[in-house]
Amino acid sequence: MTEFEKIYRTYFDDVYRYIRGLSGSESIADEITSETFFKAMRSINGFRGNCDIRVWLCQIAKNCYYTYLKKSARTYSIDEPEFSELPSEEATAEELSIRRDEATKIRAALHTLPEPYREVFMWRVFGELHFSQIGQLFGKSDNWACVTYHRAKAMIQLRLEDKTDEK
Repeated sequence: MTEFEKIYRTYFDDVYRYIRGLSGSESIADEITSETFFKAMRSINGFRGNCDIRVWLCQIAKNCYYTYLKKSARTYSIDEPEFSELPSEEATAEELSIRRDEATKIRAALHTLPEPYREVFMWRVFGELHFSQIGQLFGKSDNWACVTYHRAKAMIQLRLEDKTDEK
């Protein structure tokens, strides 16, 4: 087994879960994760080791995802989250509708956050990175990452409460 195959086997699930969290779509996550490892394989010699390799891979994945979003901005896909999840036997149509609505509101609130709050929140929730890894990514301390994450979470909750009060 080559060194890159070890990297692939070790970090594939982490990258996939990160993109799945960002996109809300299994098919997009499959596509972006494959592209991420293809790009990583081509540029592995450029990896300087300044950060954890998982962080490096997730950065590549994030860039691939944003490129994907720009390319598909004018097209509508049937792979959208609304179409990709079939109802389970336990969940009623009403419950699924409520969950999707809540997820949409949270994503909308997330995208209104200023940087670095949005980025730190996404790395923590979707990338499942530790605060030390997030701090390293930004050249800051793990305490900075923790505080920034909790402030982002509070901002999202506040935005969600404001929208509830508007009804």
